[in-house]
Amino acid sequence: MPYDLKGRNILITGGSRGLGEVLCHTFASQGCNIVINYFNRVEAADEVKSAIESKYGVKAVVMKGDMCSTAEAKRCVEESIIALGGLDIVIGNAGWTKFTTFGDLDAMDEDEWDKCWAANVKVPLALLKAAKPTFEANPEGGCFISTGSIAALTQGGSSMAYAVTKAAQFQLIKCLGLTQGHKIRVNTVLPGLLLTEWGQKYSPEKIEALKQTAPLKHETFLQDCADAFVMLAKNTSMTGMRIQVDAGLQISGA
Repeated sequence: MPYDLKGRNILITGGSRGLGEVLCHTFASQGCNIVINYFNRVEAADEVKSAIESKYGVKAVVMKGDMCSTAEAKRCVEESIIALGGLDIVIGNAGWTKFTTFGDLDAMDEDEWDKCWAANVKVPLALLKAAKPTFEANPEGGCFISTGSIAALTQGGSSMAYAVTKAAQFQLIKCLGLTQGHKIRVNTVLPGLLLTEWGQKYSPEKIEALKQTAPLKHETFLQDCADAFVMLAKNTSMTGMRIQVDAGLQISGA
């Protein structure tokens, strides 16, 4: 049966801006209490906290944490449980990339490849591992949703490392979905072009070309993407699955 979101406690990594900010507002509108994770912009996180508390009457907590570090990810989960008095949902939204020429094998050094791997694969696993005991103790279990990317299905994007690690994250979600039930649901949302601060690092020409390539002739709208997370959080019959929200940009990979 559907999972009622009202009163649920949720950690959203990378929640201070971009898609994360929209996710905070969207889940708060459903009655969820939110931990807003940020890395280096506390002012933005504080603004999100004030906005959702005043608009929706939920509890919001701002929490600094580097989501390129598994130790920091574990700490944020543990402190979220204390701050909210429990935890029902974790959204692994934070990720990392470096905008490069895709085919340039020297565009990213080994440390940058490792950082991409840590942020996009190791940290999602660490978040779920840290939340697992609490999820399993909850009467209705728990839910983990990652922010993936259609780069997982293609041979292009901001960097080769990003595409490779997002493909690995997608496989991780499938493996976790298969093995971590019955009280834990694990799913992912794969957006296309999001015109966040990161997405706008593409050139105007690249952005327009991507819009024109998509059958719907526009970018992936942030609210459409956030609504897919809500659907997955509520749906108790899906695990190990992806929802692709990309304006049709990669129908062949859907």
